[in-house]
Amino acid sequence: MAHILIVDDEAGIRRALRDVLEFEKYSVDEAGDGLEGLVKIKQKKPDAVLLDVKMPKMDGMEALDRIQEISPETPVVMISGHGTVETAVEAVKKGAFDFIVKPLDLNRLLITIRNALDKGHLMAETSFLKKQVAKFQVQEIVGASEPISRIKDTIEKVGPTDARVLITGPNGSGKELIARQLHKCSSRAGSPMIEVNCAAIPSELIESELFGHEKGAFTSAVKQRLGKFEQAHGGTLFMDEIGDMSLSAQAKVLRALQEKKITRVGGEKDIEVDVRIIAATNKDLRAEIDAGRFREDLYHRLAVIIIPNPSLNDRREDIPTLIDHFNRLISDEYGISTKPVSPEAVAALKELNWTGNIRELRNVVERLIILSGESIEAADVRDFVLPSSAGARETLSSLLARFDDLQALQAHIEQAFHNARNTALQD
Repeated sequence: MAHILIVDDEAGIRRALRDVLEFEKYSVDEAGDGLEGLVKIKQKKPDAVLLDVKMPKMDGMEALDRIQEISPETPVVMISGHGTVETAVEAVKKGAFDFIVKPLDLNRLLITIRNALDKGHLMAETSFLKKQVAKFQVQEIVGASEPISRIKDTIEKVGPTDARVLITGPNGSGKELIARQLHKCSSRAGSPMIEVNCAAIPSELIESELFGHEKGAFTSAVKQRLGKFEQAHGGTLFMDEIGDMSLSAQAKVLRALQEKKITRVGGEKDIEVDVRIIAATNKDLRAEIDAGRFREDLYHRLAVIIIPNPSLNDRREDIPTLIDHFNRLISDEYGISTKPVSPEAVAALKELNWTGNIRELRNVVERLIILSGESIEAADVRDFVLPSSAGARETLSSLLARFDDLQALQAHIEQAFHNARNTALQD
């Protein structure tokens, strides 16, 4: 139900308009002057505003200026018993959707309101789509540390080629961002980059997801479906977490890479595909090969170029730059100004153990933006970050730093318990 705000100093006109609009199933609110109207808009943003021109305290033209500042996407229909062509032109220039002269023609009014609502919905949808597009636009790789500089150099050299690339690194370190940059730098940038998370798809469905299926191939195959290889034809296929793929699916991926052909599940016809493969994994594929969980021949097909992506702990010098980057990115998403971050807060964040890598840092910056005051201080890090598991991880990290491996740490702990028990028995 659309919500309409009527701003007019004449109670009789407000009442008459309310009756008509409520009969048309609109939700209606009223204000007696421009100032009250602005308060109502801030409290509950309407889908459209009917705004009188001549009012006490703040007239309609001034109120229109203010509405354009606080809610520019809200369509405003000006109404006046003293309308002139000059006033109407000025109102439209200021951003009014339309100008209607009193006494109001109800049919014209209702048509104008419907059109204004359509425009408002279109603007809201456009704004939403712009934000969605912005999310999927290729973001720059942020940082100037040595590992990141090497990655940028490799992308510059490898991107324009069709060489297959294997990106390694821990979860949350931004492997997909490297893949998008490679695609952006390639001759395939004008074609789609299709992403598939091999770890998120059940093993019994992975082949259908990658290669598609024919109608009737299995119980739920009610129609033909194109797989990721066909969707990426002419472009790039990014296979994330490829180390989690089943051996049977690995064999079919190997065939697709060797022959540049796929066969849909339940199909018999070979389909030629032209895709560039970029794969990523958080696993040690050499160890997976030794354990019999990953095909060595597929590994060699994928790992023409290997790009190791560091953990955030291995590139701590980039943390201040990343904080600033996420501050701007998140503030833009929320439509607010960026928050100053004190040097003490940055130093405190640099000291944490970032097991969740870039993804964890982004979440922490978002949390601090939401919960902190006018600026982000070291106290905010202590209050809003350390109460989480970060403090415990930091303690464990400092312990591990004193020992070569977990076995040494375990022996140390057991010895500590043994000493404590002996002391208790002696007492």
